[in-house]
Amino acid sequence: MADAASRLRSLAEQLLGAPLPIRLRAWDGSQAGPPGAPALVVRNRRALRRMLFKPGELGLVRAWVAGDLDIEGDLYTVLDSLAGLVWERGEDARGIVEAMRDPAVRAAVRELLKLAGPPIPPAPPREEMRRPRRHLHTRRTDKRAISHHYDVGNDFYEIVLGPSMVYSCAYWEDGGTLEGAQRDKLELICAKLGLRPGQRLLDVGCGWGSMAIHAAREHGVSVVGVTLSQEQAAYARKRVADEGLTDRVEIRVQDYRDVRDGPFDAVSSIGMAEHVGAERYLEYARRLYDLLKPGGRLLNHQIGRRPQRDESTYEVDEFIDAYVFPDGELAPVGTTVTQLERAGFEVRDVESIREHYARTLRHWVANLEADWDRAVRLTSPGRARVWRLYMAASALAFEGNRIGVNQVLAIRTPQGGTSGLPLRTRTWNP
Repeated sequence: MADAASRLRSLAEQLLGAPLPIRLRAWDGSQAGPPGAPALVVRNRRALRRMLFKPGELGLVRAWVAGDLDIEGDLYTVLDSLAGLVWERGEDARGIVEAMRDPAVRAAVRELLKLAGPPIPPAPPREEMRRPRRHLHTRRTDKRAISHHYDVGNDFYEIVLGPSMVYSCAYWEDGGTLEGAQRDKLELICAKLGLRPGQRLLDVGCGWGSMAIHAAREHGVSVVGVTLSQEQAAYARKRVADEGLTDRVEIRVQDYRDVRDGPFDAVSSIGMAEHVGAERYLEYARRLYDLLKPGGRLLNHQIGRRPQRDESTYEVDEFIDAYVFPDGELAPVGTTVTQLERAGFEVRDVESIREHYARTLRHWVANLEADWDRAVRLTSPGRARVWRLYMAASALAFEGNRIGVNQVLAIRTPQGGTSGLPLRTRTWNP
């Protein structure tokens, strides 16, 4: 009888209908595939049961998070190789049913069942967030989703993000450092908002306080930062105190919908709008519009996806929804611009910085890998594996133009039509 790796490789190629470009190494020590190529390691039969009981992306992810699957060699090469075979196939339940009508496919599945061992579905890893599939985006569900992602531990985020503690796309120049690129991103946003001493800024989804601190320290503005994460708020308040900025920066645990002390001269929303959801996005845009003075500016920094021919078929990625950003939704940049304009904003500038996010994510992955043992101690092996996978896969998605990130500058233009912007609006870029 053939060894486990050869049997698995043959069955996988039969089921996928394409050759595997990577090696396979199985629990019995056997290997199959191109010599010297990176390898997908199947550590035990339980990995097969996970994939059989939950075919597709989620089964693979559960096996990865639980440590039943691993990768030897370059993580990006393996993920890029598998993406076209698994993650980008777009195969729904009807496609699986159709495939199962093929006698050869049914025979391959039966062989996998024999190889997998006892037909008992393994429990999902404890890192998986299980809840109803409907994305309600109420205050309660939003707070729970934010806590799941951000209350992992500030020490863990320090490992991943580095000293800047900025959890959004940096703004790079050749030869720059991550910390310098994050500082340049914050400065770019301040310049687009036209911040001046004495103004008031609302930072929605303020994270660990980096934008609030930078704006107050470098531009003399007063800042209100709001977050739903208790851990973030505690960390940000300490940083504000250490900087001697408590008279100019207030950090609140508060939903942006509950902010009542406007109007503000400017609003920054950096990497927060992805949590809002399509059904609530117009409400989000109108609320920020109402919080601005006439002539006030909004800088909306948001990840976007490619538009679909039929937008009603859009579904949230299973892995991201269950393990990373529960209830997070991505929209095409055109949809975002339309919703902002429907809320009353005049959109004046849209800048795509997609390649910058790919580079940022690769630095975060490198930070995590460099201090892996400590990251595991601070969270769990499964949680650290979630982060390594999601950041590496996201880097490839940005590089491949499957997702992007855009800074949208919008104005609450007064009735007279005077925007307050210079005639050449890109004066903030060198």
